[in-house]
Amino acid sequence: MKRVLLFFATNLAVMLVLSIVLNVLGVGRLLTESGLDVTGLLLFALVIGFVGSFISLLISKPMAKWTTGTRVIGSPRNSTEQWLVDTVRDLAHRAEIGMPQVAIFEGAPNAFATGAFKNSALVAVSTGLLQSMNAEEIKAVLGHEVSHIGNGDMVTLTLIQGVVNTFVIFFACVVGYLVDKIVFRTERGVGPGFYVTVIACDIVFGILASISVAYFSRQREFRADAGSADLLASPQPMINALARLGGLAPGELPQSFKASGITDKAGWLALFSTHPPIDRRIAELQGLR
Repeated sequence: MKRVLLFFATNLAVMLVLSIVLNVLGVGRLLTESGLDVTGLLLFALVIGFVGSFISLLISKPMAKWTTGTRVIGSPRNSTEQWLVDTVRDLAHRAEIGMPQVAIFEGAPNAFATGAFKNSALVAVSTGLLQSMNAEEIKAVLGHEVSHIGNGDMVTLTLIQGVVNTFVIFFACVVGYLVDKIVFRTERGVGPGFYVTVIACDIVFGILASISVAYFSRQREFRADAGSADLLASPQPMINALARLGGLAPGELPQSFKASGITDKAGWLALFSTHPPIDRRIAELQGLR
């Protein structure tokens, strides 16, 4: 969850800054001085959308380290750290990717993987996860994160985010232009109404567009779960790990949980969820048996 939310937030911030800077420099005005140049506007949106997305990807690893207080394991200090490094190395070899950096951060049970390139990524686990899971369950979680790297999920998410950004910027500028001409009745060029509307629409459309990106994120979680099952040659360790995260004993899910497992993300809020409900993830893994 952390890596995805961090990517969304950073990407939106970079996109807004680039859009504001270029509009201040007059690029946006050039597109609208003699009417709305749709082709020029689309190219403008394409550049800003993808540049912002790829900048977010390139800085994702240092940003993740900084915001979570992650400590990269250089020389293992104890047997636990040595086991973590050895386990990630083995999983990375099986997944045919380069050895990621291995790190630990303070906090409740959680883990994430990030990085712009498959062969120089980062896998981090929390102290809470290390304390609450057994070795097999931790290995399953590590397999899940290594699968994210092996699947190229961060790059694919970046491409999808870039496409989404392009349409967000394009339609925000179109709405801004129409509001400026119809509501504020600006006759030549564009007025303040254009810039205010564009910034407001960038934020609103960006939030709405995140629904499609969140959908992709949920699908990649299923793939990473299956990837962990493949790396460990059994889905059971990942089932146990998910059950542990859900506060359940390993095994079949109680009927009561199947109803309550989605209540905290019911309704329209579920559209923005980056992870599927745990009961659905376990059910998918049970189907792999």
